Amino acid sequence: MSQSAIAVTVKLFAAYQEVCGVSELVLDLSDGTPVKAVCDRLIAEHPELSKWRELTRFGINFQFVEPDTILQNGDEVVLIPPVNGG
Repeated sequence: MSQSAIAVTVKLFAAYQEVCGVSELVLDLSDGTPVKAVCDRLIAEHPELSKWRELTRFGINFQFVEPDTILQNGDEVVLIPPVNGG
């Protein structure tokens, strides 16, 4: 039995936006994918982001969520690395 595919929009900020060179991506993922897999995929493509893996918070549809939260088709995901203020 093949897994269904879902599409999510990923909004990138700070270091993620700088490294990826865009503010938004649309990713096709397998049904049942947790939000942390989006971060893992970007780190696999851009290893320099690995230092942010444990510090990044996740949001889905304007709500903070746990890394193991399962994504749904059409979700809007945000990856929120730590920011410095002054």
